Amino acid sequence: MPLYKREDHYDEEAVANMAEHYRAILGTLGEDVGREGLLKTPERAAKALAFLTQGQGVDPAQILRSALFEEDCEEMVLIRDIEVFSLCEHHMLPFLGKAHVAYLPQGKITGLSKIPRVVDVFARRLQVQERLTKQIRDCIQDTLDPKGVAVVIEARHLCMQMRGVEKQHSLTTTSAFTGSFLNDPKTRKEFIRLIDTRGV
Repeated sequence: MPLYKREDHYDEEAVANMAEHYRAILGTLGEDVGREGLLKTPERAAKALAFLTQGQGVDPAQILRSALFEEDCEEMVLIRDIEVFSLCEHHMLPFLGKAHVAYLPQGKITGLSKIPRVVDVFARRLQVQERLTKQIRDCIQDTLDPKGVAVVIEARHLCMQMRGVEKQHSLTTTSAFTGSFLNDPKTRKEFIRLIDTRGV
């Protein structure tokens, strides 16, 4: 027997309800929902959407508080290149990229894995990149009360690449700062230097 086994848990009633809607959409598209390749598609699509929006209703601040430590540390804590996968709320198409998150502790730090988890909680919702960036910043600032927080997200949006303007190589960058990252040019410049991958 394996020591660890991943199990996904779904609200079966919600999944069944969404599956019926997906079945109706496929029929409206002119598809034969009874053909072999589509028999289980409505349920799979419903479960996929449930997974991709699982951050709804989860308290990301509680994630930070679950591993909160008193520590005499004032140097920048930076986690770079956090993978981001989210759904644009305007077209429900994916946008994906990476987030760079830093904070300047003021007597409290959190477990390093908690920052990417906070990013995931906010990303696993119907989102816009601008709001996602600010939500991550505000959660860390309000929970840890650091001297400053910096968040930069770089992402490609399939709603721009697959439809609309169809610009395949466009990259959207958003940023949000508080405290020293906002008011001290030297601190902000150090953060930007550390996340700049052009010289790597």
